[in-house]
Amino acid sequence: MKGPQIKNNKNPRFAFVKQQQQQHCLLILISIFINVSAAATATAFDYADALSKSLLYFEAQRSGRLPYNQRVTWRDHSGLTDGLEQGVGLTVDLVGGYYDAGDHVKFGLPMAFTVTMLSWGVIEFREQIAAAGELEHAFEAIKWGADYFIKAHTSPNVLWAEVGDGDTDHYCWQRPEDMTTSRHAYKIDENNPGSDLAGETAAAMAAASIVFKKTNPHYSHLLLHHAQQLFEFGDKFRGKYDESVEAVKSYYASVSGYMDELLWGAMWLSKATDNDKYLQYVINNADNFGGIGWAITEFSWDVKYAGLQVMASKLLAKEQHKKQYGYILEQYRLKAEYYICSCLNKNNGSNVDRTRGGLLYIRPWNNMQYVSTAAFLLTIYSDLLLDSNQPLNCNGEIVGHQEILSFAKSQVDYILGSNPMNMSYLVGYGPKYPTRVHHRGASIVSYRENKGFIGCTQGYDNWYSRVDQNPNVIVGALVGGPDWRDNFMDQRNNYMQTEACTYNTAPLVGVFAKLSQLEEQRNSNPSLVASS
Repeated sequence: MKGPQIKNNKNPRFAFVKQQQQQHCLLILISIFINVSAAATATAFDYADALSKSLLYFEAQRSGRLPYNQRVTWRDHSGLTDGLEQGVGLTVDLVGGYYDAGDHVKFGLPMAFTVTMLSWGVIEFREQIAAAGELEHAFEAIKWGADYFIKAHTSPNVLWAEVGDGDTDHYCWQRPEDMTTSRHAYKIDENNPGSDLAGETAAAMAAASIVFKKTNPHYSHLLLHHAQQLFEFGDKFRGKYDESVEAVKSYYASVSGYMDELLWGAMWLSKATDNDKYLQYVINNADNFGGIGWAITEFSWDVKYAGLQVMASKLLAKEQHKKQYGYILEQYRLKAEYYICSCLNKNNGSNVDRTRGGLLYIRPWNNMQYVSTAAFLLTIYSDLLLDSNQPLNCNGEIVGHQEILSFAKSQVDYILGSNPMNMSYLVGYGPKYPTRVHHRGASIVSYRENKGFIGCTQGYDNWYSRVDQNPNVIVGALVGGPDWRDNFMDQRNNYMQTEACTYNTAPLVGVFAKLSQLEEQRNSNPSLVASS
C-alpha cells in the first residue's frame, strides 16, 4: 500500500492584540527558539557509536570457527562440517562466511552483496572510518566474507552457491551451535550456470581487492585473480542461478536476472584493474543489458542498476573516460539521477513512496534494506556533485549537494530514532530499540552459558513463543522496520518487521562514518555547516 505524502504545515498567523505586547512576544519566541535548539543539540545522534555497533553485528552473523578476538561473546563455533555432506566421495571446505539473517543458511548472493557494500563503504569513506577507530573492524568484516568466497570458488568454473536448505532450516528454531538441519551445499558450474551469482561474487572480490591493495597486496592480488575468473565464468556460461539451484527460489530468487550483475561485476573489475576491457564491457553492453535502459527506484541484493549507474556517473570526472565514452556515460548518469530524484520526491510521476514520518518506503517486507542502500547512494552522489561543483537537475528543479546529503541524513536519523515510534531500528543503539528480534541465536540462551542441546521443536516451544525479550542483544542489526504508517510491532513472530539481514546494515557503515566526521566538524567549527 502507498503511504500518503505529508508536508509540514506551518501556520504563519500570530495575533498580537496590543502594540505593547510585541516586544514581550518576541522575547518568548526567542526563548522558544533557544530551547528548541538546545533540545535538538541534546538529541543529536552519535554516529560514531552507531558505526561501532554496525560493525559488531557482522561478528554475530559469523559462521565457522570464531577467532580469538571475537567480541560477540554469546556466539560460539558453528557449521564446522560445512561442505562435508556432498556424497559420492566429494568433500569441500565451506566452513566460514555469514548467515544472512535470523536463520542459518549461507546464501551466496546476499552474502556477496553484503561484502561489496562493506568494501564500497571503506573505499569511499576510509579516512572517516579510520578517524572513528573502526578501520580494522571493517577490514575484519570484509575479510571474513572474502575468505569464504575464496573457499567457495573451488575451480575457475565452479562456485558453491549455498550451504544449508531454507525449507528444512525454517522447520527448526535452534542456535547455530546446535544445528541439526541439512548442511547440503549447492553449486553453479558450466552445466548449471549462475551469471548473477558469479557476477556479484566477482564484484565483491574485486571491491575487496581494492580495500586490501595497500595493506595486504598478496591477498588483494589473490582476490582479484578469483574475481576475474568468476566474471569470465559468469559471462561465458550465462543463466540465472535460481534456475540451476532450485533450493534458493523461495528465498533469494534473482528477479532482475543476471545482466545487471554482469555489468556490476565488470564495473568493479574496471575500478580494481584499470584494464580498459572491463569498462568497454560496461559501455558495449550498456543498452542490451539494461544499464542505460532501466530507470530504477530501488537498489538491493537483487537489483544493481542504480549502484552501477552511480559508479558510471563518477567516471565522467576523468577526462580520458569522458572523451572516449562520454555519450554512454552520460546515459548512465541520467538514469542515476532518475534514482536520486525519485528518492528526493522530485520526479514527475515516479517517486519512491514515503511513510507519514518521512521514511522511504518500497515494500512491506524488510523495507529498511532499501532505505540503507538509498542513504548510501545519496551520500555518494552528494559527494560527487560537491567534487564536480555541479548541481542536480530534477525535472527543471535545481538541487544542491547539501540538500541530497541532508535527505540521506534524515533517513539515517529516522533509523536511529527520529521517528513517530521514537524507536531506534538499529538494535542496541539508543534507549529504545527492538528487543524481540526474529533471530534464532539471539532469542535462545547463549551456548556459552548453557551448552545443553536444544532441539528443533524445543526451540520453538521454549524460546520462539516466549513473550520475554531476547536473552542476547544482536547489536548493530538493522531490522526490517515499520510499516507505511510508521507502526512497528516488536514481536519475534513478526519477521517482516523484526528480522535483520547483513545487507541491511552493510551500506550504513560508510554513511555512519561520513556523518560522524561532519558532526565532529560542526562541533569544532560551526561555520563549516554551510559548506559541508
